[in-house]
Amino acid sequence: MNSNQRHAPMPTAATRFLRTFLPWQLIKFFSINLKMIRMIRRSH
Repeated sequence: MNSNQRHAPMPTAATRFLRTFLPWQLIKFFSINLKMIRMIRRSH
């Protein structure tokens, strides 16, 4: 195996920004919660 294949790739600047950008985190949080609510409603 090549030494380059042993390590995970470094995140891009855009990825690092989105991981720390609070408004984006809130959008993702609410979208995931809405998906969970829809799945739970379908199962009942």
